[in-house]
Amino acid sequence: MTRKLKAKGIIPKVTAMVLTTALLGQVVASSVYAGDTLPYTGESAKGVNQPYQHGYTSAQILNWTPESDIHGDLLRAHVPLQPRNEAFAATQAYPELSPDTQLFTMSGDYGNAFFDSTPYTNEFSQYLFNYWQYTDYYSYWHGMASAGVPEELYDPSKEWTEKYFEFGILNIPNPAYTNAAHKNGVKSIANIFFSDNDRGPQTYKQMLIQDENGNFPVAEKLAEMAEYYNYDGYFFNQEEVARGVAPEDIASYKKFMKYLRDKGLYVQWYDSTINTTGKIQYQNQFNGLNSPFVQDSVLGRVSDSIFLNYVWNHKMLRDSRDHALSLGLDPLETVFAGVEGGHDKFGRWKQSYDLRHNLDENGQPMNSIATLGADFTHNALDEEMGDGSTNHRAEDEYQWMTFVRDRAWWSGPNQDPTDARRNASADLSDVYASGANWDGIAAYLTERSVINGSNFATNFNTGHGLKYYEDGAVSNDKEWSNINIQDIPVTWQWWMDSEGDKLSVDFDYGPSYEKGARYNYDSIGAFNGGSSLVVNGTLNAENFLRLYKTDLSVNGQSKLELTYNKPSTSDASSLHVGLIFEDDPSNVVNVNVPNAGQHTEGWKTTSLDLSAYQGKTIAAMGLSFDPNGKAIENYQMNIGEIRISDGSAAVPDAPTGFHIAKALTNTDELVVAWDMKDYSEVKQYNLYENGAYVGGVYDSTFYIKSLKQPSGELSIRAVGADGTESEATVLPYDLNAAVQDIDVKFKKNGDAIVSWKNPKKVKDSGKDKDKNTDKDKDKNTDKDKDKNKDKGKGNKSIQLTLETEYTKEPFTKSLQVKKGKQSVVLTGLPTNGEHYVLNIAIGGQNPVTHTGQLADLQITPYAKEKVTVKDGKYTLALPDLEDWYKIYVYENGVPREFGVTYVSQKFPYIIRGRTKLSELTFTPASSNSSLKLVIEDYAGNQASTILR
Repeated sequence: MTRKLKAKGIIPKVTAMVLTTALLGQVVASSVYAGDTLPYTGESAKGVNQPYQHGYTSAQILNWTPESDIHGDLLRAHVPLQPRNEAFAATQAYPELSPDTQLFTMSGDYGNAFFDSTPYTNEFSQYLFNYWQYTDYYSYWHGMASAGVPEELYDPSKEWTEKYFEFGILNIPNPAYTNAAHKNGVKSIANIFFSDNDRGPQTYKQMLIQDENGNFPVAEKLAEMAEYYNYDGYFFNQEEVARGVAPEDIASYKKFMKYLRDKGLYVQWYDSTINTTGKIQYQNQFNGLNSPFVQDSVLGRVSDSIFLNYVWNHKMLRDSRDHALSLGLDPLETVFAGVEGGHDKFGRWKQSYDLRHNLDENGQPMNSIATLGADFTHNALDEEMGDGSTNHRAEDEYQWMTFVRDRAWWSGPNQDPTDARRNASADLSDVYASGANWDGIAAYLTERSVINGSNFATNFNTGHGLKYYEDGAVSNDKEWSNINIQDIPVTWQWWMDSEGDKLSVDFDYGPSYEKGARYNYDSIGAFNGGSSLVVNGTLNAENFLRLYKTDLSVNGQSKLELTYNKPSTSDASSLHVGLIFEDDPSNVVNVNVPNAGQHTEGWKTTSLDLSAYQGKTIAAMGLSFDPNGKAIENYQMNIGEIRISDGSAAVPDAPTGFHIAKALTNTDELVVAWDMKDYSEVKQYNLYENGAYVGGVYDSTFYIKSLKQPSGELSIRAVGADGTESEATVLPYDLNAAVQDIDVKFKKNGDAIVSWKNPKKVKDSGKDKDKNTDKDKDKNTDKDKDKNKDKGKGNKSIQLTLETEYTKEPFTKSLQVKKGKQSVVLTGLPTNGEHYVLNIAIGGQNPVTHTGQLADLQITPYAKEKVTVKDGKYTLALPDLEDWYKIYVYENGVPREFGVTYVSQKFPYIIRGRTKLSELTFTPASSNSSLKLVIEDYAGNQASTILR
């Protein structure tokens, strides 16, 4: 059965006269108004050994190696950037809108966390991005503490001006976000940020150092890091207002960026710096004062594009387009009009961001668009509710508000991408928003798609849930967030065509999900993953819900499997899969789902033969709900899975090399690893503990935050292109047979006292069981190593191996103690606070692991040559030490005081990351004064340097 579609979404033509407005009063860049993402507590708190990201100073970038980066091996993205389908206007929500307009989205990755940016965790309320279909580049704006900053320095109860620790100038993408971005054809972009306040004494000059050959060692490292972590480029935000960029450094800055661009990395520059003087001044348009940071008259192309500051109008954006064209540049590739999220219910109090100013006389965007803070729909919720001191954004019962606010931001206040314009009468008061001053992004950006080939599968999994379901049953009853396993998002949220009442559409997260008063359906949860698609309401006319923009080929073996659950009573309704073919996009071809009007007792899967359409290409697809002549009250249909396949996607082989990499018995944490197949063969790996789902990722390793049972079976399955899983590879484990309660204490000289509890029974490769009855503490040190070797087959010694991590030259210490002993002293260890991994194994068993940091008893004095003296003024360069924290400057025995960023308070020492750059230059009170520097590290060690 086919039916004609109505023409939808014609863009109105607007004249410059109507759109031109005067924007007065705001001449500098503003900042996103949104609360910090506070650390989760209780079961959702970060695990003791859970890998998390950190920021990087220029010195840390310079010294970076894959082996030296903390958690580097567990924080890599591996999904390759997927190609996007060619634009097809006939299936766009706005058919006349040009697909050439691009979107650069700068947002948080799981929010704005400082020490909690992990790839996945057990918390539903994590912010997850879900609109990749409108995005071309995704960058990350929040700051991260630099490597080595002790978490104890962060007090979540204090406001952001009282964060007295160092943020890195580099924020690399969360690997889970890079994987999700690449899965959707989006480039993942790191952020480099210099600011007087936010980055304290760090300056671009430290980044632009050159070697004897004129090369930029930091740029070379940045290229290596992008390749290792698998992200795609850099956004440069140069906002050192006090000093700007010295004129003599401008050419070097451009060469630095050009090096990265020539390496194949995407480079975007922020509209902040005047090309001739280097001073910070926001042009709010593309002109001769900032365009040389994109295309220089001498160096040529030095970056790919520019992010314009926010105070523009129609004339400025028109002039920006014209200036780009005059340079031979495509403005839709080069110029991005900046839009800042924040507060005032989607319309900031001084700038309403009317993107109609960016339309030409034909209603087409003149420049591309860049947004900062799309995650404010989540992070600014408490401020919008009127109390920024609350933390509702981290509470599960408020997440439905985030989802509605998200749809208003992207699909417009009408929650309809075909009607995305502002609408003051749209009621968003229940989510503390307004549609009066906001057009949804969908009004200006066409939807993109990576769904192609002949296979496609979705479970409508948004990447988090209150439970994890498999085949309709709860596999794991804990809440979770993991954007790695997010399905390709529904292209349109929500595009529903109907001559009658439109059914409501939502994601159903299960019975414990708070869905707000605007939704009224029976929550049943997911089929697979964390959510299903739910459609409900009064069905009094045919409703066609468009779901996916595609480029799927159909052949004689093609079939479509639909898994659905109809909790409402049996009725006369029918359900069809609606296919829109490329050769006739004005028609919907409905494929009937038999008996879909009948109430189901749980989930039901129906297979539909598509071979009648072989040779055709599916350009879009959706679902049609028809009452068949009589209105149906309280209609509800949940869709759990759609799978299109033709048999060409081979079921993957069971994974190989599956093993425990770290068994952290003290905290019930585990790291597992396996051999990773190419993405063309495997799209994801799913892990299970005793049959319960643990998590998924496309990687060769996974961190398990908390084992439910100390013994049993771990298993892993590979997922193919059509969503089918391989056979499981099973790994038995028994942590009860390992040592327990490992404790490491350090003596004053740095020796480590290692103690543990032996298991009651030890199994060793099928040998006789040993009973460990000796409870005496082992008094031996490693000097007795030779005496403690095994002296017979029945003697199962305990092997200890300590190795430092994240160092260029790891230190290793190994020894054995007799069975039954429960402590030992390790001597001769480094005393510089290095991270270590301690493995303890009984006999031939796999070891268990304990991690920590060695004693820190030493610090190198501040290097005298790093002090510059000119005209009686002393300038201190930042130390090269990785763990320095404070510098005291004593003049005649009295400490000098130094001002910090954000607040007027002064301190009797220099604080790493917070003392103003200008304060590092000072003039002694007298030329006869004695000067002494005392440097202190995070551990409290001090060393003195006499200057005079």
